Amino acid sequence: MSKAKTVHIAGKDEAGRVSSRILEERIQEAVRGGACNLDIAAFGQHGIGGRIFQPQDKPVTVQITGSPGQRTGSMGSPGTTIEIHGPASDDIGWLNAGAEIVVHGYATNGACNAMAQGKVWVAGNIGSRGMTMTKYNPRFAHPELWVLGSAGDYFAEFMAGGVAVICGHEAQDPRNVLGYRPCVGMVGGKIFFRGPIHGYSQADAKLIPISDEEWTWLTENMELFLGRIKRKRLLKKLTVREEWQCIAARTPMEKVGAKRRSMAQFHRDVWDKELGRGGMIGDLTDLDRSPVPLITTGDLRRYVPVWEHRKYLAPCQSACPTGMPVQERWRLIREGKVDEAVDVALAFTPFPASICGYLCPHLCMQGCTKGVAGNLQPVDITPLGKKGVSSKPPKLPDLGGARVAVIGGGPAGISVAWQLRLKGHDTWVYDLEKVLGGKMATAIPEQRIPKEVLEAEIERVRKVLPHVHLQQNLTHKEFDQLKADFDYVVIATGAQKPRTIPIPGSERIIPALTFLKNAKLDNQPVGKRLVIIGAGNVGCDVATVAHRLGAEEITLIDIQEPASFGEERKEAERAGAVFRYPCFTKEITPEGVLLTTGEVIPADTVVISIGDLPDLGFLPETIAVDRGFVLVNEMGQTSDPQVFAIGDIVKPGLLTDAIGAGRKAARTIDEMASGKRPQVDSAWLKDYSIEYSETSERIDYSRMTLEYYDPRITEYNDMEHCASQCSSCGSCMDCGLCDAVCPTAAIERKNLGNGKYERVSNPDKCIGCGFCGKCCPCGVWALVENTPMG
Repeated sequence: MSKAKTVHIAGKDEAGRVSSRILEERIQEAVRGGACNLDIAAFGQHGIGGRIFQPQDKPVTVQITGSPGQRTGSMGSPGTTIEIHGPASDDIGWLNAGAEIVVHGYATNGACNAMAQGKVWVAGNIGSRGMTMTKYNPRFAHPELWVLGSAGDYFAEFMAGGVAVICGHEAQDPRNVLGYRPCVGMVGGKIFFRGPIHGYSQADAKLIPISDEEWTWLTENMELFLGRIKRKRLLKKLTVREEWQCIAARTPMEKVGAKRRSMAQFHRDVWDKELGRGGMIGDLTDLDRSPVPLITTGDLRRYVPVWEHRKYLAPCQSACPTGMPVQERWRLIREGKVDEAVDVALAFTPFPASICGYLCPHLCMQGCTKGVAGNLQPVDITPLGKKGVSSKPPKLPDLGGARVAVIGGGPAGISVAWQLRLKGHDTWVYDLEKVLGGKMATAIPEQRIPKEVLEAEIERVRKVLPHVHLQQNLTHKEFDQLKADFDYVVIATGAQKPRTIPIPGSERIIPALTFLKNAKLDNQPVGKRLVIIGAGNVGCDVATVAHRLGAEEITLIDIQEPASFGEERKEAERAGAVFRYPCFTKEITPEGVLLTTGEVIPADTVVISIGDLPDLGFLPETIAVDRGFVLVNEMGQTSDPQVFAIGDIVKPGLLTDAIGAGRKAARTIDEMASGKRPQVDSAWLKDYSIEYSETSERIDYSRMTLEYYDPRITEYNDMEHCASQCSSCGSCMDCGLCDAVCPTAAIERKNLGNGKYERVSNPDKCIGCGFCGKCCPCGVWALVENTPMG
């Protein structure tokens, strides 16, 4: 087992004291670099050891020598241990969220201020206002403060949760171990203390007996505490049960039961006496304090809540070029309808596993509200996508529509043919290659998508589209014949002609697409050294494949910062590929790539990957083109109204862009063929209770409330875990939070039958406070200006 990496960081260098910000940056950089042990020679810097968000399986230990400044361990996270070899300054453990902090000395004021989780062990006394405004979340362990000595004044002020243990050993005031006026405003938590006290706020707290269970907890943890501060010899002395007492916060009902001054008494005894009427500002006000009833319901409300269920697109659905209702699939998972959640994807893509599970850069996850607006882990679509490999072909309607020829059997062509067949149209696919699937089948490396997954999905496509004709190299004449034989023609041949650069030695260059196709056929020699001109995602695929084929030195060069991203970039980096830019190629020589700077990058093989162009040789002149691409309108229609074009032949894009373009073109053809607006809510979508929205307006990120979700989640266990963490943006998940939080019980859930429902706000009860909207994780409540009639 390798030894954990240790990094030493000094708080003072040749230039003098290092600022707190710079020191924290160095700490964060060390942790990102894999350091698990940090030795900090502090020189008064603040916040040391806080905000370290390391993976849960890699805890970080911070040893602090010297003089740390304020807020050591502030906002500390679980897995962080901080040990201060000396005293601590103010606000030790401020807003601590899980770190364990050991102080081998005294701690000053504000210890554990607003702490929510974690533990702080102090081997001496603490200053004033310790354990102030601490919190407790029932989902996690209580925050704890252990003090060997005593507490200063105003201890546990507004304490709202957690446990404090004050041992009273060598207290700063042996006659009063909790200081002056402890427990003022205390509303939660407990304080175990040993030694005398001079009173506490009895309106807010009370003495309670220590139960056997609590005493067992106290003695067991006392041994742990003394071990951490290296005082185990005191265990016997500090575990005499008769010497310990406990203070707990009073319940709200106990406080309400106490005699309190009424508002009328306050006006008479305080306001009028000291300030108003006969008081210091009595001659400045003639305010009439007689009670006036305030009516805020009905037409007098300033704002009215409106339930906007499924009015807007969820960000995940809006980001997906195919229009996949991702949040609806997670709803089905939450309802236990796993098979339905998997199969519903077939209404939007013929490749649910290949794309959603493996090849897509997951635009839905990039648009996820949790990641964009909440700095949380986006819900992971990949396990649901991969499950799609087991989907059976969907039930098909009878043929009765148009006859459509699709030229191109890649993702775009299969997508438009698939969608047209789902709408009852007779579709025929023609492709140049020997196999169906386009670049997915012929060029994309198998390490990105398993062969058996793609083969299973192609087999499903074959069952839906029986009329597939491969190795069809169409000419002008054959294209004209297709137009005559079919009602519509869709061109989806992609981009197959590699872009090149006119330089000496260009005949030595292998196009990226050729390289990848040959590699899939196990017919591509590579040598030991490879240079790839163009560092996009396709270039990264070449690098990964070349590494598998035995290349040892792989260099990707580009004239600008590489455009590669996602898994393709990560795979290339894992293969040891080096990225260099800006690099301008002058010539390809037998030795390698000669740059304009005169440098030669050694290479046995040179591959170019700067994009591809469509082959338009079979198209008639009636089809308008621009700079090598076919011109279309927003629905994919070319200058010939009978002919459509989609995918890379129109504009280079992602696989999901091609599939989305196919779906859009299919809807247009369906509309033209039927003479009416297409019905996108197919019968089997309705069977899943999915009300597919045709709006293109995305719901605003600010409408969703994300405070309910655990920020510590960095990965998901399974599909059910993913579904539970989806905020269901724009679609009510029927959680009932708005019903519960409404102060006037104005929200009613109306059952509409067939599993449908709606929520309405009763105007006779609603006061327009907006609590429903502010608490809703889905963002379905909108607060609008009240505009009553008349």
